Amino acid sequence: MDTNALHIRRWGIVGNGYLGPAFHARFLPGHVLYGSRRTYLRKVALADFEGVTANTTYVIETRDPNVLLPALLPFIMQTEAFHGHSIKRSKGSVNPYVNFSDIAAYEFTLPPLDEQRRMANLLTRIEATSRALQDAHAALTILRKSTLMHSFRQLLADQAIRQVPVGQVGEVLLGRQRAPQHDDGPSMRPYLRAANVFDGYIDTTDVKSMNFSPSEYQRYSLQDGDILLNEGQSRELVGRSAVFRGEVPDACFQNTLVRFRPGTSILGSYAHRYFQHCMYAGTFAAVAKQTTSIAHLGAQNLVDLPIPLPGKSRQHELAKRLSAMDAALPATGEREKRLRALKTLISEPFGCETQAAPDG
Repeated sequence: MDTNALHIRRWGIVGNGYLGPAFHARFLPGHVLYGSRRTYLRKVALADFEGVTANTTYVIETRDPNVLLPALLPFIMQTEAFHGHSIKRSKGSVNPYVNFSDIAAYEFTLPPLDEQRRMANLLTRIEATSRALQDAHAALTILRKSTLMHSFRQLLADQAIRQVPVGQVGEVLLGRQRAPQHDDGPSMRPYLRAANVFDGYIDTTDVKSMNFSPSEYQRYSLQDGDILLNEGQSRELVGRSAVFRGEVPDACFQNTLVRFRPGTSILGSYAHRYFQHCMYAGTFAAVAKQTTSIAHLGAQNLVDLPIPLPGKSRQHELAKRLSAMDAALPATGEREKRLRALKTLISEPFGCETQAAPDG
């Protein structure tokens, strides 16, 4: 079971390995499964197949369907109020757990049965749409990567397309090294580092500053369209790149990054896609130098790296096709996020734990 995921996507098969005596709880389609260990992980799942689970997962069903609609139960157990109740009742520090009696004691406001049906129908539709968006996002991610890899395999295999060193089509520069004497000074500037550059985007939630003299600022400042690559990273992520679009005004960059500034013969959007291909294909990992757990790409390795150079129209066509896929990815994510917010809003009436009445 996954955090905040109502549907089960992974399971084992009885007989394909050691099961253990703890697996004795049978469940049927429609039962709700609840992980009783580390309840802060919010593991509530609706079974849509028959199976068996261990004694650390509670199998729950409605006592009387004419009082509490079975279709509504999993959504009640997904509310923040229920999770807060369960976390509050958990025992232990290393591997906290909750007893069934603790969650059975949860009290909530229950609408009339007709209202339950209406809410359950709406929540079920929202859940199905949300799941479809998640599947679409995953499929689009795979399609984008496979399109990128296939496109560059074709370009690299095409004898009519010449390959030139990256250093001939743009400027490659390693960032300025961070040192204690640069932590303060008259010309403090924001700078980007490997922690800010991800695959295709720049994260600005934690941008640091250091002193750059006027001549250093001229050398290490960033312009719109510059491509930043992780110089020092784990081997599978070395060379991870993103295009700088002015996200941080007056920004410079540190020596954990390499800057590629495209020349007139190459489109920056195309070069960035080729750098993504090199990371996915392991090209960067193959030329990087390993020191302890960090692999270093090195500016010279990037300078010497051959890049296929078709005409600008073909460069533009490839970059445009991949950009369209990139644009669709956050769109599906944003729609799924709005659905989650709507689901929370609809669940509020039965997500508020009632206060126990005073004795008498």
